[in-house]
Amino acid sequence: KFYQYWLNTSDQDAAKYIKIFTFLDKQTIEDIISGHQGQEHTKGLQKRLAQEVTTTVHGTAACTKAIQASTILFSKTAAQDINNIDEDTFLSIFEGVPMATIAKSELDNGLDIIAALAEKTGFLKSNGEARRALKENSVSVNFTKVKEAHLIKSKDLIHGKFILLQRGKKNKFIILAE
Repeated sequence: KFYQYWLNTSDQDAAKYIKIFTFLDKQTIEDIISGHQGQEHTKGLQKRLAQEVTTTVHGTAACTKAIQASTILFSKTAAQDINNIDEDTFLSIFEGVPMATIAKSELDNGLDIIAALAEKTGFLKSNGEARRALKENSVSVNFTKVKEAHLIKSKDLIHGKFILLQRGKKNKFIILAE
């Protein structure tokens, strides 16, 4: 969250903050800002600001984890990357995301996606809402879009116990299978 805060600053604020909140020398700061001009879409200035401030406040290891978490959340390869992070990083990325527990045995024959979205977890209010979301192609399991016929199976578990459900870009839910 800390790293993400700095990453989400505007270009104007980032140019101001990098001068105030980092220990970079004046020439380095000027080079970063001028290199960012015309390349704003890459968020190079914000990335450097976030990296410098996070490293100063939380240390190099925490900054590395934050960069990894940010990459997973916002990359096109999130479906593959999600399996490459440790459990602590997974839990810190999705801290505060609602969670429901199911029996791991429910995945043996596959758990119907509609049941997973509604009655088993309460993530969505009803089976009808789940069907609508699936028809809109707005449902993902572990960052992979799924259709109405999808069954969640044990092979989908992250770290042998988590399933990440998502509706749209912002609504997430975790199933803990025990």
